[in-house]
Amino acid sequence: MSETNRKKKHIPGRTCVGCREKKEKSELLRLVAAEDGRVLPDETGKAAGRGAYLCRCTSCLEKAIRSKALDRALKLTVVQENRDRLTEYFSERFGKKAD
Repeated sequence: MSETNRKKKHIPGRTCVGCREKKEKSELLRLVAAEDGRVLPDETGKAAGRGAYLCRCTSCLEKAIRSKALDRALKLTVVQENRDRLTEYFSERFGKKAD
């Protein structure tokens, strides 16, 4: 098969719940709602539970929390304990502010 006739590999896309930009799935971080009500980062993207995608920056997390978009995407109320844990995780991993 010639180079021009090959199919291009499909790259899955997802939308950030914070900034609403569509990006490649690999560029975003999946957050998952666990059965016990905790909201956890899912670096592998394969954890069981309802998921939502965010850019890897604290500003998108803050927007998603402030607008309640994260609550809607995960179909639960993100309690303060989860917010604090996620804010700390994003700050440690991705810096105070990005973008």
